[in-house]
Amino acid sequence: MFVTLLKEALRLTPIFLFGSTGETLTEKSGHLNLGTPGILCMGVAGGMVGISIYDLIFGGFPTNFGGALALFLIVVFMAMLFGALSGLLFSFFCVSLRCNQNVMGLAYTTFGIGFYGLVFNSFESQGKGIFYFNEFCYTINTLFMKDAEATNAFEKLFLANGGLWYMSFIIAIVVAIILKRTRVGLNIRAVGENAGSADAAGINVSKYRYLTTIIGSAISALGGLYYFVEINIGLLEFGKIDTYGWLAVALVIFTLWKTDLGVLGAFLFAFLFKLPEIYGLPSAEFNMLFLYLPYFITILVLLATSIFDRKAGQAPGNLGITYFREER
Repeated sequence: MFVTLLKEALRLTPIFLFGSTGETLTEKSGHLNLGTPGILCMGVAGGMVGISIYDLIFGGFPTNFGGALALFLIVVFMAMLFGALSGLLFSFFCVSLRCNQNVMGLAYTTFGIGFYGLVFNSFESQGKGIFYFNEFCYTINTLFMKDAEATNAFEKLFLANGGLWYMSFIIAIVVAIILKRTRVGLNIRAVGENAGSADAAGINVSKYRYLTTIIGSAISALGGLYYFVEINIGLLEFGKIDTYGWLAVALVIFTLWKTDLGVLGAFLFAFLFKLPEIYGLPSAEFNMLFLYLPYFITILVLLATSIFDRKAGQAPGNLGITYFREER
């Protein structure tokens, strides 16, 4: 049973990891985007559009590996495109028009959830319902070794996963390296810590905030796509995507704005999420307590970093603050 718990936790991990990696990249530049739950929903909407585009071009389900790979790439591209457009819209309001970031983020969460429902219902009205999407999602989910083909625990845990599962860990590690080891990462961190000083040093604050928000939103959108094609398999559940989105935001704080720590943090959140489901704890109250544990742990981490005032564990200095050069 413990192997089953690990398998389910690892299977759930990429939702949190995609969301937190994208949001961490965004926040490192000083943008606080609370629209992550809505961006996850936009990723689902983009995935559904991608499936329909493939169906329109090729006229049906893929029958070989080449077709399945083409479907995978189209769906991933569309999900990231929808996420990137979400980041572009958020940046336009918060960088160019200097709107309040908290308000815009919450507004975008509402918009993303509503848009997701609109796209889903439009496909339903065309006769492309749950079973239609399930067939495509199953194809995307089985590019690699099938779970039934795994002969030992290692293969079940690490080799019997879809392409998006592996992408989540690769992207998190790449983003961590860029932020820590490159000149671009240094500039991003400078913009997030003190936009005025960065601007005086010749760093284009607007450009970096636009790009990090757009790229970060594209990454976060993959979390919604992953939930749709590998966890939920085509079902429409607003509540869970919203919950995962907020947990991804909490995970950014829990991991102290480090995407490499996000890998372990995402697994821990997923583990706590799946523990009551797999082991069937004795009462509903215990089950609910475990579901709230990630939030409690995040609050404790935030309190600890505030009390001890460790610079390495603090949020970027200009997080949530809109920069206007004339006010420098």
